Amino acid sequence: MQITDVRVRKIAKEGKMKAIVSITIDDEFVVHDIKVIEGEKGLFIAMPSKKASDGEYRDIAHPITSATRDSIQKIILDSYEKAMLEPDETGI
Repeated sequence: MQITDVRVRKIAKEGKMKAIVSITIDDEFVVHDIKVIEGEKGLFIAMPSKKASDGEYRDIAHPITSATRDSIQKIILDSYEKAMLEPDETGI
């Protein structure tokens, strides 16, 4: 499995959520709405989720192994750091 594209949409407003990311896997499968979040121990990713009837949030798509999660998180956070160095599209 190769992540062949990462699209980062920075979040301008203050808060813990810093970006929304889409990844493409093997040029064939896309996962949208991965969140980059600032936590107490630094940045981490949250996979796309939906609210269940019991009020809990459940991931819609997620890696099966922690090694795969770590790999995806590293690629996303590296792309996020690069995006933070680029000027905003608004010119601000």
